[in-house]
Amino acid sequence: MSPAAGPEVVLEGVGKRFGTITALRDVSLRAAPGEAVAVTGRSGSGKSTLLALIGGLDQPDAGRILIDGRAVWTERHDARTRRELVGFVFQRHLLLETLSARANVEVPLIGAGMNHRARRRRALELLADVGLAERAEHVPAALSGGERQRVAVARALANEPRLLLADEPTGALDTATSETVLDLIFQLRDQRGMTLVIVSYDEAVSVRADRTISLLDGALATAPA
Repeated sequence: MSPAAGPEVVLEGVGKRFGTITALRDVSLRAAPGEAVAVTGRSGSGKSTLLALIGGLDQPDAGRILIDGRAVWTERHDARTRRELVGFVFQRHLLLETLSARANVEVPLIGAGMNHRARRRRALELLADVGLAERAEHVPAALSGGERQRVAVARALANEPRLLLADEPTGALDTATSETVLDLIFQLRDQRGMTLVIVSYDEAVSVRADRTISLLDGALATAPA
């Protein structure tokens, strides 16, 4: 692995409730800079909630989350910080169906203030990185499931994030395509030194990750060491 460029991620006593439902209870863990951590657990165990809190898509009700020692998500510039620091890959690729693969990858770059020519160049470079240079002008409906997910990975990397969060990125794919997407994610993580937190039921993810943690009913089921 290349020298770690990714941030340290620390959760201290994190809790989250949705009405009467406790999604997370007193979760404390640490991901070292550049570490790949797999998060497993049954449906409803709090995995996606954990990822959303780390990425700043939601706020914890208890505890705190530190990125490189800073409580990033409590600061006024959290939206900008999140855009520059974090890349998300979701199970359902969430591509915009009316836009080409290239234009989908460009979307995060618009908020970064990059001009059209620079956005186009960056998007084409990323699509080449994920093996889709020749599919850049195809809309999602013209792509296979694996190709759509690779576009989603390219989009997640658009702002050169130091922290990559992946929520069941292979959950809707067949075995062979899943392996291709996982190869891509872990290869890019190794090349770029990103910190990776990946939620998955897939045992292949745990094999590839540096460490695996499990959640059960919103709490850690294994030691976070």
